[in-house]
Parts: sequence; structure tokens; C-alpha cells
Amino acid sequence: MWTISKLTFKEIVSKRIFMITIVMTLIFLALYGTAIYFAGKEGAEVGDGGQGTEAILLQQFVSSQLLGVGLYFSSFITALLAILSSVSTISGEVSSHQIDTWLMRPISRSQFVLGKFMGLAFLMIAYAVCLFFSIILLHQGIGTDWMALNLQPMQLIKAVSVFAIQPFVLIAFGLLLSTRMTTLNAGIVSIMLYGAAFIGGFIEQFGALVEKTSLVNIGIIMSLVFPIDSMYRKMTILLFDTADNPLSLAQGGMFTSISTPGNVMVWYAVLYGVVAVILAIYSFKNRDV
Repeated sequence: MWTISKLTFKEIVSKRIFMITIVMTLIFLALYGTAIYFAGKEGAEVGDGGQGTEAILLQQFVSSQLLGVGLYFSSFITALLAILSSVSTISGEVSSHQIDTWLMRPISRSQFVLGKFMGLAFLMIAYAVCLFFSIILLHQGIGTDWMALNLQPMQLIKAVSVFAIQPFVLIAFGLLLSTRMTTLNAGIVSIMLYGAAFIGGFIEQFGALVEKTSLVNIGIIMSLVFPIDSMYRKMTILLFDTADNPLSLAQGGMFTSISTPGNVMVWYAVLYGVVAVILAIYSFKNRDV
């Protein structure tokens, strides 16, 4: 199993899509850092003339919005790479008939699936954590004192832990689809569910804003079907520390959460991923290849 994990890790790293993603990530970080630098410089000049609560709220809003933009697109990049990497894990081996070589060796199908999952999960979680802290460091270091937010170490640890759950769930779900579908079909289903999850999240936030229970319930149901957006929203709550804060909307804007996901949802997402892996093992064991 560990051998399969190592080989999976090396295989993904050697693929062109991963190298392209790394290059695009560096370009994204460079652009984000440039935007943060000039926004902080301009904001400091504007903020010099303001005092009191209004100036503080302006600084909090602009700074948290820019940090939210960076983390939002980081979440999107991580999710896209996790989906593209996982949906071909089993189906690609089957279509190329390389699975025959693997199954001739003294390893069970359960070990094969677990090895693939662990190799992918380790790589993508490491990538997500590095990207998260890269955005934080750029925001806090380049954006001048005016742009910097008061982020405590425990806030960052909690936030990045929840942020890392997203690729964990996406890989587990993509692996499950890969045991029964072709790479193309599995990719389409994963991307559509990912998009639907974020749409459901925006519907839930809008419903909470206008106090429409039916809209909130739609978002909650979508979160139960695919708990990706709820993890992003929970991450922003932990990072900006805005839960039960009447100024949360002013501080976090569109990138925070009015309807707050509870800790139960975090454990549900972890359980969702674990169950998806178990189902993937069961599905592959019963598949005729």
C-alpha cells in the first residue's frame, strides 16, 4: 500500500497538469502580491486622514475582502487540481490496462485503492496548506501595516485545518466516481457538484441576509449533498473570527458567512470523505476489470 502511495505521489508530480498548475500558482501569487502591495500603499495614504470607528471599519473591510479574494481563488485552484487528479486514478489505470499489471501482484484491491487515495491526499493537502500560508504571508507581509489583520496563530491553525478538508473530500469523491465511471464523466460530475455546492452556499447566505428560511434550507441541503462550500465558509469564520459578531458582514463582506456552519458540519465533511473512500473500495472490489 505504501509503495502504491509513493508511486501515485511521483506519478502526479511528474504529470504535465501538475507542473502547469504550479507555474500558474506562482503567477497567481505574484499577481496577488502585486495587488496587495499597491492596495496597501494606497490604503495607507487614504487611511492617514481618517480616525475613529469609520476608519477602522474601512480598513477591516478592504483588508479582509482582499484576503478573502486570495483564499477564494486558492480554494478554486486546489479544488480543480484535486478533481483533475482524482477522477482518473482508477479509470485511467483500467482504460490503459495497467490495472492488470497491478492486480497480478500480491496486493489486494483494497490496498490498491487506499494507496492511491493516500498518495493523492498527502500531495493535495500539502499543496493546499502551502497555498493557504502563501496567501497569508503575502497579505500580512507585503500589504503594509494598514493592510495587515490581527490573525492569531490558533486562528490560522484552525482555519488551515478546515481548508485542507476540501481537497480531502474532493479526492475521496473523485476516487469513488473513478471506480465506476470514465475519467471524462467522473470529471464532469465532480465539477458540476462543486459548482452546485458554491451556488447553494450563496443561496444560503442570501437567505440568511433576507431572513428566508426556505433559501437557507436549500443551502443546507446542498451542503449535506456535497460539503465543500460549507468548509470554505467555516474557514472564513475561523480566520476572521466573525462568528456571532454583529459587524461580521462589514468586516468580511461577501467572503464571510452570515449563516454559520457548525462544528458538526466539519465532522460531517470528514466522515463524508471517509465513507466515500470505503465505498470506493467496495465498488472497486466488486468491479469486473
